Amino acid sequence: MRMKKFLLTAMTLMLTLLVTTAFAAEGEVNWERGTITATGYGVPNPKFKIPGQARLSARDAAKADALKGLLETVKGVSVEANVSVEDYMTQSQTINTSVSGLVIGAQVVQEGWVDNDTYSVTMEIPMYGVKSVAHAVLPRTTKIEPLPEPVPSVQPSMPTTTTTTTTTTTTTTTPSIPSMPSTQPSSGAIGGYTGVIIDCRGMNLNPVMSPVIRNENGTPIYGYKNLNPDLIIEIGMASYATDLRSAAAQRAGSNPLILKAIRLEEHRAYPVLTTADANRLLIENKASGFLDKLNVVFLR
Repeated sequence: MRMKKFLLTAMTLMLTLLVTTAFAAEGEVNWERGTITATGYGVPNPKFKIPGQARLSARDAAKADALKGLLETVKGVSVEANVSVEDYMTQSQTINTSVSGLVIGAQVVQEGWVDNDTYSVTMEIPMYGVKSVAHAVLPRTTKIEPLPEPVPSVQPSMPTTTTTTTTTTTTTTTPSIPSMPSTQPSSGAIGGYTGVIIDCRGMNLNPVMSPVIRNENGTPIYGYKNLNPDLIIEIGMASYATDLRSAAAQRAGSNPLILKAIRLEEHRAYPVLTTADANRLLIENKASGFLDKLNVVFLR
């Protein structure tokens, strides 16, 4: 424990000392790519008279600036609707040390001179994977809870082949669905779906690492407690996209079930479906298992 505290203190001091000749870093969370980046800027330290040393001091300052900005950006990432990475770091010294170490080990993805006096360095860390934010902060469930059953008193919605628009219609849509015999009961699965796209466009959806999908009665129908924790850390519970084509390409597959959210809850982070649409989602998952594979995309 003392060694961990020492390392954390040393890293903090290193960042503080190095950043003295730097500017304010620019951080960004890219939810579509699943990456967190920050660009730092530095100028040559005037105490170095040898050109090579001066240039290296500018790079060191820019890198330190990027690391500082990266840490601040990571802290602001929402793990749940009202819980950030910084909250987890405050509550756990282990998580604090893990996140700080992750940031220190960030990869340089771009660097160079902005002009004759300013050097820039862009650094990046992944949100998911073996060495990632998810690995550092997401909780490990000891027991996977089954997904809920459809509400028996509500008939599941029937998909159509119309194109989803940005309006707030609650019609379930999909670009193409397998042919369905007219004698098939409405409560049965159509089958063949490769994933689900929850259309939240026009609602100002706030991305989070651990989203929850609810039905209109407030019942959670998809959450981290229902899923394999190792798979969550590897690829994330869901991805985020801004158009249907990229949503399908990310993980929803060639024949996604598309459902329109009727509203957002918990700081606009959790989509809510009609109970009929939620029933359809649960029924189709039983047939195809795409929720278990985390083939979920939120369209925003």
